[in-house]
Amino acid sequence: MNTINRRRFLQASGAMVASSAFAGAAGVLPKTAFAAEPVKLGLLHSLTGTIAIAEAALVDAENLAIEEINAAGGVLGRRIDPIVEDGASDWPTFAEKARKLLQRDSVAAIVGCYTSASRKAVLPVVNQLHGLLYYPTYYEGQEDDSQVFYTSQEATQSVIAAIEWMARQQGKTFFLVGSDYIYPRTCNKIAKPTIARVGGQVVGEEYAPLGQTEFSAIINKIKAARPDWIYSTVVGGSNVAFYKQLKAAGLDGGKQKLLSTVVSENEIEGIGKDNAVGYYACMGYFQSLSNPENARFVKAFKAKYGQNRVIGDPMECAYNSVHLWKRAVERAQSFDVPKVIAASINLQFEAPEGQIQLVSNHHVAKKVRIGRARPDGQFDIAYESAVIQPNPFPKL
Repeated sequence: MNTINRRRFLQASGAMVASSAFAGAAGVLPKTAFAAEPVKLGLLHSLTGTIAIAEAALVDAENLAIEEINAAGGVLGRRIDPIVEDGASDWPTFAEKARKLLQRDSVAAIVGCYTSASRKAVLPVVNQLHGLLYYPTYYEGQEDDSQVFYTSQEATQSVIAAIEWMARQQGKTFFLVGSDYIYPRTCNKIAKPTIARVGGQVVGEEYAPLGQTEFSAIINKIKAARPDWIYSTVVGGSNVAFYKQLKAAGLDGGKQKLLSTVVSENEIEGIGKDNAVGYYACMGYFQSLSNPENARFVKAFKAKYGQNRVIGDPMECAYNSVHLWKRAVERAQSFDVPKVIAASINLQFEAPEGQIQLVSNHHVAKKVRIGRARPDGQFDIAYESAVIQPNPFPKL
C-alpha cells in the first residue's frame, strides 16, 4: 500500500470524531451521547491497485457524511460506525469483502464499488444475503437491480449530453478510446448512434486493457485520423500514462479536443495538472460549482482532510449516498432493507451538485455539466443541462 492510500485507509478506519473546525463551519451539533447500539455501514472500495487512484478517496467523502450525521444525532438515535474494506482493484476480493460485511459485520447497507466489474462481482452476494448497495459511480446502465441504488449518472445521462454538446462545437469527427471492459464499450454503443444522429463520423475506436501504461500505438492512430474530438473512457491509473503520452505526442489540450466521462478533479491530481489542462470532462458535479451547499461541503471536506485536497464527482456521489440512506431510514423509521428501499423512491436531497431525486428505477434524476480543466486542476463550467431523467435501458 503506498503512502497516500495508507493515509486514506487510516483516516477511513479511525474514530469518527467531529473536528471543531468542521462543527463551526457546518453548524452541526456537538458530539452526541448515544443510548442505542451503533448501526454499522459498510464502505467497500479499492484502497490499493490500479483503480485506487480514482476510488480510494470515496471513503473520505463517505466518512465526512457519517461524521456529519453522527454529530447531528445519528440516524434513528444511533451512531453510525463505518466498517471499511479494501476491494484491492480485484473483483473476487470485492465479492469476498461484501460477504464479510453482510454476514460477519451485519452492516445495514454497503456504499461501495467503482468499476462495473466490481459491482457485478458484488451483486450476487448482495442478492443472496438480502443486502443493500449504494453504487456511487457513473456507469453504463443496462441494470436495475432491486437491491441497488445507483447514485451517479448512468451512461445516457452523460454520453448523449456530451456528444450533442461536442457536435455543437467546432468539428464532428470523433475518435473513441477506452479501457477494455463493460463501461467503455457500452458508452461507445450509445455514443456511435448519437454521433450519427448529430451528423458526425467515428474515425477510430480503440480499447486498452485495464492498467495499461503504453498508449503509443493508439496515439499514433489518433494522430493519423486527425479527429476533431477524442471521446475517452480510459479509467484508473492508465490515465496517468495516456494523458502524459498525449501531451508528449503534441496532442495537449491546446491542440487536441478531448472529453472524458471518467476523469474528475481527483484523477487529475494523479495525472498531473499540466498534463490535463485544456481537456474537457462531463460530470454531474465539479468542485468549482457555485452554490451555498457546495461551498459548505467543500469547506467541511478541506477542514477535515486538508486544504490541498480536491473533490471529484464520484466522491460527491459517495457523500450523497450516505445521506440518501440516512434519509430513507428515517422516512421508513426502520433499518429493514425492504422498508428502506420502499422509502427511497422519489426521495429528494439538496446535494452539493444541486437537487437530486431517486426515482422508481433506483437511479437518480439530475443535471450533468461539462467543464474544461484549468492549470490549477479545477474546471471552468462550459455547459449545464436541464434535469435529465435516467434511462438505463436505451434502445441502441
